[in-house]
Amino acid sequence: MTRPLGRRLALLCAALLATAVAACDTASDDPAFVPPSAAAPSGSTAPEPAPAAFAGWHDPAQTGKPWGDKVKGLLTFRGNPTRTFHGTGPLPKTKPEELWRFPKTGNMCRPSVDEHGERIWCGMGWTGQPAVFERDGKTWIVFGAYDGKVHFLDATSGERLLPDFTTNDIIKGSVTIDPDGFPLVYTGSRDDYFRIIAIDGDKPKELWKLSAYAVKPTLWNNDWDSSAIIIDDYLFEGGENSQFHIVKLNRGYDANGKVTVNPKLIWNTPSWDEKLIKEAGHKTFSVENSVNVSGNTIYFANSAGLVQGWDISGLKSGQKPKRVLRFWTGDDTDGSIVSDEKGMLYVGSEYEKKNARSKTVGQLMKLDPSKPDDPLVWKIDERNGGTYSTAALHKDIVIFGTHAMDLVGVDRETGKERWRQHVPGMGHGSPVIVDDVLVIGDCNAGWLNAYDVADTSVAPKLLWRVKPGACIESTPAVWNGVIYVGTRAGQLHALALR
Repeated sequence: MTRPLGRRLALLCAALLATAVAACDTASDDPAFVPPSAAAPSGSTAPEPAPAAFAGWHDPAQTGKPWGDKVKGLLTFRGNPTRTFHGTGPLPKTKPEELWRFPKTGNMCRPSVDEHGERIWCGMGWTGQPAVFERDGKTWIVFGAYDGKVHFLDATSGERLLPDFTTNDIIKGSVTIDPDGFPLVYTGSRDDYFRIIAIDGDKPKELWKLSAYAVKPTLWNNDWDSSAIIIDDYLFEGGENSQFHIVKLNRGYDANGKVTVNPKLIWNTPSWDEKLIKEAGHKTFSVENSVNVSGNTIYFANSAGLVQGWDISGLKSGQKPKRVLRFWTGDDTDGSIVSDEKGMLYVGSEYEKKNARSKTVGQLMKLDPSKPDDPLVWKIDERNGGTYSTAALHKDIVIFGTHAMDLVGVDRETGKERWRQHVPGMGHGSPVIVDDVLVIGDCNAGWLNAYDVADTSVAPKLLWRVKPGACIESTPAVWNGVIYVGTRAGQLHALALR
């Protein structure tokens, strides 16, 4: 295409040789040649240049937006690497109805053993947010449940698109869908393993798994509550084995067009250090929250409240991550770290140990990672249990859900509490906000509640409530105005206006 342009330029040069020889000399043979833009008309404003592409792992300016443009959907817990994309509306402003439930009869249950012994677990728990995405002309729903299976459903009907994938124990966390379009699902189970599952066949196929005991040392257990993030063929995942892992996936396709992976664990680090052992006075450390990626830094916290930031800017060139933030909250930090467009971090911790550190830094807090020696910007004391859930950014506020069953709206800049709304029975699920409507479940009566949060200066008003099943401690997913939520009664429910 450059040579016809060159011939036209040559004719122009012949006509205007006296003034344009230099400009037209070699343009036709220069592959980097770009014709200059026409000058802006007199009295007009030249268009603004397009912003330069972000030269890093994840652009903080994408906070609140969908995760890339290759796969449409809610692809991981809280939707994107900053844990700030909640789905798409229009979300019902009036009471929705149940479109379908899965399974139609019976429930999703199985026995599992924890520190309390063996008991029956049913439905979906913390975090338990389904992934919803578009693929091959259909809207898929993929989720793990307490029956120890990963389910693959048609969002319109609730019918299976693929047979269930069975693991050997319960699944608590939220699955992640490959954001680059590879037909892959990433999920962990309490059976020791984090898995990569292919979905391009007539049944799901395990391609790879990572044992919780593949790295040393480990200080806690074998579960995988965290939802992974995949960027540029690298997987980032924390485990209840007390370690954080980075895996090079090496994704591709074979000669038959089937997806392949050849993963290599390239780095892992303990979620603790010797200083934390002395500070906390115990060694029961795990990572239950989902990794945050903002700019060139990954952030995660552990069950003793150690918040860490690791610089991964040199990872692709073989450099090891470097720790750039260490902040101790004083207590278990299960909720995922949320970050805003400026890279500020919003962190919530429990209040169980009641130690001096917890009393100093509070339970609801904002951190500035650019000031690692003193990152605490503001804090709010929440000494009736703190918080287990993940905060939600909404306009100029951040909303926390507390163990005391309150939604707390906090000015993001000043840290001033603007309002507090009690939600009877509210569990550990995280609030979801779409179209100025906040949705949150309760774990007593099993209500799913919706609040109007359009005006961030006043306490939200209840719009509607509906009871799909029993206790709701999972986080709902919202896609195209449909709410998908699992309950401890053993089913997943699809709710919307008919």
